[in-house]
Amino acid sequence: MIHYHDTVWGVPEFDDQRLFRKLMLDINQAGLSWQTILNKSAGFDAAYDGFDIDTVAHYNEAKVAELLENPAIIRNRLKIRAAIQNAQCVQTIQAEWGTFAAYLWHFTEGKPVIGHYQTQEEVPTSTELSDRITKDLKKRGFKFIGTTIIYAFLEAVGIVNDHLLTCPQFQTVQEGVYD
Repeated sequence: MIHYHDTVWGVPEFDDQRLFRKLMLDINQAGLSWQTILNKSAGFDAAYDGFDIDTVAHYNEAKVAELLENPAIIRNRLKIRAAIQNAQCVQTIQAEWGTFAAYLWHFTEGKPVIGHYQTQEEVPTSTELSDRITKDLKKRGFKFIGTTIIYAFLEAVGIVNDHLLTCPQFQTVQEGVYD
């Protein structure tokens, strides 16, 4: 978890494939611990063809059945079907916006929203921003999302910087000094 926190979580992400992957992992995390998802991340990547948006968007019933039998992932029919539907929705956004990243980052005018929190208890689980993005995503047909999932996603991909002020990663992300 420390390595993930220090090198991935909260780092601004602009790659559509990685954004889609992270959204799908956050959706699968609903009701489970993040550690469970991290432990299964290689299994998810293999089962979902690296979360290739175009590939997932074309999954058929045979692939759904295969995923439902795969112990390396979370075998939840609604989450599997959401991956397919959401990949198709990402394709539509890409056609409209050029990239999924451009669409997501437009909500914050291309700049991370900075949380200024001293303690974990101060960090919200949703905000007006996550409410607005969730509402728009749902209008566009996305499934298995809610404002809490979207807020966690925004934090994870650096659209929101909620590293605590006392966390060394807060300043690292602010300064853009990461790989």
